[in-house]
Amino acid sequence: MDFIRDYYFDFTIMGDEFGRVFDGFVLTLQLSIVAGVLSLAWGLVLALVRQLPGKPLAPLRWLAIGYIDALRGIPMLLVLFLVSGFLSVAASPVGGEILPREIGIPTWFGMTSPFWYGVISLTLTYGAYMAEVYRAGIEAVPHGQMEAARSLGMSHGKAMRHVIVPQAVRKVIPPLLNDFIALMKDTSLVSVIGALEVVQVGNDIQNEQINGSGLVLGALFFLAITIPLARLVDYLIAKQQRRTQRSGGGDEDEPEESGPAPMPTGLAGA
Repeated sequence: MDFIRDYYFDFTIMGDEFGRVFDGFVLTLQLSIVAGVLSLAWGLVLALVRQLPGKPLAPLRWLAIGYIDALRGIPMLLVLFLVSGFLSVAASPVGGEILPREIGIPTWFGMTSPFWYGVISLTLTYGAYMAEVYRAGIEAVPHGQMEAARSLGMSHGKAMRHVIVPQAVRKVIPPLLNDFIALMKDTSLVSVIGALEVVQVGNDIQNEQINGSGLVLGALFFLAITIPLARLVDYLIAKQQRRTQRSGGGDEDEPEESGPAPMPTGLAGA
């Protein structure tokens, strides 16, 4: 027990290395927020493309379905290697400079290339997961809502924008938050291409000090964010269930003929 306490809970090392680990966690938060926002937007685009009506748009639907299936089936680490390898080589003389250096080796807003490779990879992967969450929310909205909107003269696009999507988003906030928690934990994978996020910093401290207290400190930083988010998810789910019970199965803003809406489930990080 003394060894475990000294190896993982050396508060002297934690205090000495606090600033260094905190800087790594700030990078983790930046990765999470930027990639999270882009994933939400990209996932919604994919979900809407998948819902496009009519045979002429079938190729776009198939393309969206294929993309979602592929990115959900490929490990995040492999996506990271593919993205970073392709972009860096495509912007170099070895790859014929088919991409401008500003795109292939990005340093936008003063951030390093590994940071942006991580953002792109996380967005591509988690956009696919979030697209399925959005789709579950869209399909949970009673079909009569679309018919009513179309009968009022709205196009399919306007009906989705003003009627269907707002209701769908309210239904899927809890699982989207679950996916964000999983995304935040997966930012640790970006360390393999050189990003000094919190896990990599903790590992460096472990190698230097022969002590794992830096990693434990990083874990505490993660818990300080993920536990409140998890409790928020529980609160939102309970609130949604109470609202469903009061309205007899449907959303309180939906007509009484609405049937019970299935609860979408976050799939990432399973």
